Parts: sequence; C-alpha cells; structure tokens
Amino acid sequence: MKKLIAIIAVALPLAFSARAQWIVYDPTMNVQQIIDEAENIAKYVTMIDNQVQQINTLTSQLTEFKNYEAVFGNPGKVLLSMVAPLNADLQSLEPNLNLENLVANANGNIALNFNDSGIYATVGTSFQTPRGQTIQRPASQYEPFSAIINTASNYVAVADSAAQRRAAIKNQIAQTTQQLQNATTDAEVQKLHGVLTSLNADLASTDDEVNQAAASAMVQDIQNRNDQQKQIVALTEQQNAEFAESISNYTAKFQLLNAPVQFPTP
Repeated sequence: MKKLIAIIAVALPLAFSARAQWIVYDPTMNVQQIIDEAENIAKYVTMIDNQVQQINTLTSQLTEFKNYEAVFGNPGKVLLSMVAPLNADLQSLEPNLNLENLVANANGNIALNFNDSGIYATVGTSFQTPRGQTIQRPASQYEPFSAIINTASNYVAVADSAAQRRAAIKNQIAQTTQQLQNATTDAEVQKLHGVLTSLNADLASTDDEVNQAAASAMVQDIQNRNDQQKQIVALTEQQNAEFAESISNYTAKFQLLNAPVQFPTP
C-alpha cells in the first residue's frame, strides 16, 4: 500500500509535467486566424488586380501616344531643306536704293557722257563754236538728268535681281508643294504650310522692290518736269520784267513830240 501511494505520488507530478508540454487546440482561435489570412490574401489579390489594370491602362495610353505620334509626327524631327535659303534671302539687303541716295549721287558729268551702251547720243562735256572756240558745259545744270539716269539704272538693277530671285523662289515653292503632297504626318504638313506661306511672301516682296524702284524713277521724272516748268515760268517772268523795263527806258530816252515841228525860216 505504501509502495502504491509512493508510485502515485511520483507519477502525478510526471503526468502534470507531461500534460503541460502538449499543444492546446482552440477551434475558435484557429478559425479566426484562417479568416484573417483569407482576408489578407483577398486584399493582396485586389492590389495585384489594380496594378494589372494600371499597367494595362498605361500600355493602352502608350500605344495611343505612339499612334498619335505616327499620325501627327514630331515637329522637332521635321527638317526642311528650303528653310536655310529662305532665311538667307529674307535677311539679305534689298538691292533697291532709296531716292534720297540716288539724288545725292547725281553728277552732271555722268549725264553729259551717258549713252546707255550706245543707245543715246553722247552730249559731251564741251562743244566748239563755228569759229573753233571750245565751250565747257556747266555740269551742275545737268544734275537733274543724272538723277533720272541713276533712278532708271537702279530700276534695271532691281528688276534683274528680282527676276533671278523670283526664279529661285518659284523653284523652292515647287519643291515645297511636292513635299507637301508626299507628307505623311501633320507636323510635316504644318511646317510645310508655314514655309510655303513665307515663300509666297518673299515672292511678293520682290514685286514690291521692283515697284518701289519704278516709283523712284517716276517721282524723279515728275520733279524734273516740275522744275523745267518752274524754270520756264521764272524765265518768262524775267523776260517780261526786262521787256517792261526796256520799254520804260526807251520811253524815257526817246520822248515823243507833242508840238508841231518848227522849221527855221530863211
């Protein structure tokens, strides 16, 4: 009996010690953990799905942008060969001289020796009288004619330059029109339209230069004609005054007799 009690006394602590090492299973806690884990997995799946949708959206936007670029093009990559000569022509000095400079350069000797390559007769700076005396022509009186020669020569030079430039510009317009016909993107079309507008404006400016040169010649011719009429009026006025003065002097010098002539009697 004492042995049995002793064995039980020894076995009980061992039994309690062994029970303390066993895993305790709580069904409620385990189910809650499973639910929480499922919710976490669902949230993760939702996050992945959102990321996939964002990636698909970005991919669609990138595709759309590439399609846009294919249709409209990149303006920075559109290089046109006719832009450089167009800029050079627009920035070049006009060959036309203004009327003030043309008049300032008038020289009577030029008018006296001018024959336009033999078309006109040369007046010459001097002439001889029938008795062989050499008379020098006053060059200053021929400056108005030199002004007309200068403006006419300026018109010819501007017209020649304009004709050459017009041919070059029209050739560039033809090239631009052909490139516009073959353009594949909107950016290229817009740039070509801008260049075409500039070329047409440059072409019109050549006409304006020629018209300005012609206007300078017309204005100078009008001034010369006006001065000629002015000189005629002034000369006529002077001649009338001199004639009136001569008549007055003649009348004072040779008075008419107002009494009968008395002849001496023999």
